[in-house]
Amino acid sequence: MDIKYKKINGGLTLFVYGELDECSASQAKNILDRVLMENLNVKKVIFDLSGLSFMDSTGIGLLIGRYKKLKEFSIPAYISGASLATEKVIELAGIYNIMPKF
Repeated sequence: MDIKYKKINGGLTLFVYGELDECSASQAKNILDRVLMENLNVKKVIFDLSGLSFMDSTGIGLLIGRYKKLKEFSIPAYISGASLATEKVIELAGIYNIMPKF
């Protein structure tokens, strides 16, 4: 599991690589929370999941938690680059209703 980020045109893109599951969620949460708190001046946050090879329900919970944090600061969140398998999990959980595709 690896997370990189880049500020682009007033937005923050978070690139998530590897697997997002119960084993990696705690580390991912700590990294994402730190990066988000350091960048509360952005207009939007995009979670780029193109490097994600696997995600389970723990990953869904992680995304929802980050969405709620961002909502407190009125920062919209989006998802991009999800693989077919990851997209299926996201769609079944209804995440695209709160974090649209970018």
